Amino acid sequence: MGKNLKTSFTDMLGIDYPVIMAPMFLVSTPEMIIEALKSGITAAFPALNYRTDEDFRNAILKIRKATSKPFGINLIVNKSNIKYKKQLDTCIELKVDFIITSLGNPKEVIEKCKPMGIKVFCDVVDLTFALKVANLGADAVIAVNSIAGGHSGTIAPEILLPMLIEKLDIPVISAGGIATNKQLKETLEMGAQAVSVGTIFIASPEAGVSDEYKNALVEYGADDIVMTSNISGTPITVINTPYMQKIGNKQGMLSKILSKNKRFKKYIKMFIMVRGMKAIENAANNPTYKTVWVAGRSIEHIHSIRPVREIVKELVES
Repeated sequence: MGKNLKTSFTDMLGIDYPVIMAPMFLVSTPEMIIEALKSGITAAFPALNYRTDEDFRNAILKIRKATSKPFGINLIVNKSNIKYKKQLDTCIELKVDFIITSLGNPKEVIEKCKPMGIKVFCDVVDLTFALKVANLGADAVIAVNSIAGGHSGTIAPEILLPMLIEKLDIPVISAGGIATNKQLKETLEMGAQAVSVGTIFIASPEAGVSDEYKNALVEYGADDIVMTSNISGTPITVINTPYMQKIGNKQGMLSKILSKNKRFKKYIKMFIMVRGMKAIENAANNPTYKTVWVAGRSIEHIHSIRPVREIVKELVES
């Protein structure tokens, strides 16, 4: 696989390879993004990685100063993200190349970004939602399958991908389980126009997490990945450390009861999300026995900590 590989997605963005370095909460850094872009792929980072609008802007401008290649921002578009409106305004003002929407209705993002020439790619986990965002005007969908890291879907890639490709007229990007050149090629042969890859990039010097986190990716394997609802309120895949074994993977009873109460649902969701983000932040940067390390099953293919450029090269070259 060489530089001549082109799909509708590479044409859309003007990049060499049909790969997105997936946005990863508290992992993605400007340094990671810059190295990814210089390696011929594209990349995105979560707006929620930054607490203030000033820091968010500075991250965008730092990447822009280093390279003119296209990159994007991941926005959580549901009501639990109280910073969403301001983040969207900043993305539009600075004219980022694309936005990846997650966990909510992307209608407003699409309506505001299309006139500005900003592409919108929407995370989807099933055909119903994929058709909905396509009808709203999304430029592509990111098909989050059951083996994706972080907030994964429920449908296996070999079922989800063909289903979406058959019914949609916009590019389908496959997210989940991609770690090798062989897997990349097989996914493209199935009809995907690009892939979104996250976990393997965490084990890099440029990633913004602790050495303990990175070393865990090398030491643990696919069988050590478990799904938990006990962190962010929605199912998320993590490494099954001794701490995770201790706290279990089910949502607490109080959270369950409050989540079913219409009056409190919005606020308890917000509380669980903030609490979960804080737990992940603490584990990512200040490892203790309370360890929450987010990862996907492609952890199986991580054998050492390597620079982003090296990871990209191995991924895209046969």
